[in-house]
Amino acid sequence: MASKLRLLQSKACQATQFLSKHGEVYYKQMMEQNKQYIQEPPTVETCSRLSQQLFYTRLASLPSRREALLKEVEQLKQVWKNRKETKVEEVGVAALFGLECFAWFCAGEIVGRGFTITGYKV
Repeated sequence: MASKLRLLQSKACQATQFLSKHGEVYYKQMMEQNKQYIQEPPTVETCSRLSQQLFYTRLASLPSRREALLKEVEQLKQVWKNRKETKVEEVGVAALFGLECFAWFCAGEIVGRGFTITGYKV
């Protein structure tokens, strides 16, 4: 156990040294590559304006999202009407998809609880 702890400490020390040497170069390179996304001046007011733009842009997209939802609901109604003609393969795929969604939900719950299966830490 102690040897693993020493190994972990040495790896952490190596990572810290690497970041102290190369971190600034990586930061400058990343900022240079993405300079078209940087808003000048980088102030609180600029961030506030951008957050308002994002909010109202999302708000403006609601009508198109509503139309897409209505199309999906209409397709679901058609599938429900023709359910007697549905093949076993299609039902199996739908069941597996539902099972996969449930599994991802359970995984998210476990991650949200801090990787405990039994319950939340209160």
